[in-house]
Amino acid sequence: MGIADGNPRTGLFQSGGLSSLAVGVWLRETSAPVRHYIADIGQSDRAEIDGLASSLRDSGADVVVVDLRAAMAAVASDLLRYRARHDGGYWNTTGASRFVLVSELLPLMRADGCETFVHGCVGGGNDQRRFARYGAQVAPGMARVEPWTDPRALDRFPDRAAMAAAVAEHGLRLDRGSAADRSTDANLAGTSHESAELEDLQTPVTRLRPRWSAWPHEAPPEPETVTVTFRDGRVADVNGSGPDPVEWMTLANAVGARHGVWLRDVVERRIIGTVCRGIYESPGLELLERAWTRVLQAGLDAAGRELHDRLAAVLGAAMYEARWLEPAAQAAREAIDRLVGDISGSVTLSVHRGVVRPEGMKVASHVVQQTRFGSGGNRWSREGEGDA
Repeated sequence: MGIADGNPRTGLFQSGGLSSLAVGVWLRETSAPVRHYIADIGQSDRAEIDGLASSLRDSGADVVVVDLRAAMAAVASDLLRYRARHDGGYWNTTGASRFVLVSELLPLMRADGCETFVHGCVGGGNDQRRFARYGAQVAPGMARVEPWTDPRALDRFPDRAAMAAAVAEHGLRLDRGSAADRSTDANLAGTSHESAELEDLQTPVTRLRPRWSAWPHEAPPEPETVTVTFRDGRVADVNGSGPDPVEWMTLANAVGARHGVWLRDVVERRIIGTVCRGIYESPGLELLERAWTRVLQAGLDAAGRELHDRLAAVLGAAMYEARWLEPAAQAAREAIDRLVGDISGSVTLSVHRGVVRPEGMKVASHVVQQTRFGSGGNRWSREGEGDA
C-alpha cells in the first residue's frame, strides 16, 4: 500500500538501530508524513535515547519519546513468574519487547491521528510476524507497512552497508550495538545479539562484545550476596530495591552483569522453521530465576512442579511466536497463577564469576499438603513458615 500522496500521518517504530533509521530515511525520501516513536524500554540510559531523538529532530523528523520502562518491567516480571523461556532455555526478551511496543504504542499512534504504522523488521523474519500478529489484535483495521517487503525500499537499500551510508549521510545517531556487520536488540529484560560472524557455529562465543556484562573471568574476585524476596508469586525486593519492577530489575541486572551471570548461546528454531544461532544476555533474569526456582522447589508438590514446567514451555513458545494474547496462553497463565499466586519467601544467593548458588531460604509456603523437609521434622503447611 502507498504511504505518500497525502495519506494520513504514519507512525514509525524507531529503535535507533540501523534498519529502523534507514526506514526513516526512505520514508522521508518518499515524502511520507511520518512521526517517529522512540520507546524507552530500558535499552540504554536516557542520555543515549535523548541523543537519538535530537539527531532525528535535527534532520527534520517529527519525534516522540515514550517511557515504557514500567511496561517492560511488568512483562519481565511475567516471564519470571511463568518461567517462560524458549528453545534452549533462554529468555526471549526480544519477543517480549515486541509485545510491549505494539500494545503500548499503537493506541498512542491512533490517538495522535496515525492510520498506518511502519516497522523496520526484516521481511520474512520473526519480528515481522510479531508486529503483524500483535498489531491485528491491538489495533485491528490499522494499516501496516513493511518496507523490507517493498521492492522500492529494497532497491534503495540492497544491503546493510547501503543503510549505514545513508544513516551517516543524514547525521543520525546509531545505537551503539548496531552496525553494518552486526545488530543487538536490547531492553530492560535483556539483549539479543546477531551477526554474520556469530551465525557461523565455528565462531567461539567469546568473539561477542556483550552490551552490559562482564565475562566470568573479568568479574570481581570476591562473591557478592543477594537476597531476593517473593510475595504472592512475584518479586517484592532485591537487596532493598523495594517492589517496583523497574528498580528490582535494574538492580538484578547490575549484579548479574557484574559477576558474569548472563550468557545463553543457543541454536534455536525460528517461527518460519529455519534454525539459527542466537546469543542472549539476560543477567537479571538469569540471577532471579535461580532464586525463584528454589522457592518453587520448596513451595510446590511434585504434581504442581510438573504442571508448572509444562505450562512454562507453552508460554515460552507463546511469547516467541507472538501468541501471548491468545486463549491457550491466557489459560496457561491462569493455571500457573493458581499454582503460585500465594507462595512467598526469600532466598539468599551467593554470586561469583558466573555461578549463582543458593545460600539460604525462608519460605512461607501456602500449600495445602504438608511436606516434611529433612530429618528435623520441620513441617510447612498452609499457615507455616520455615527455614531451609
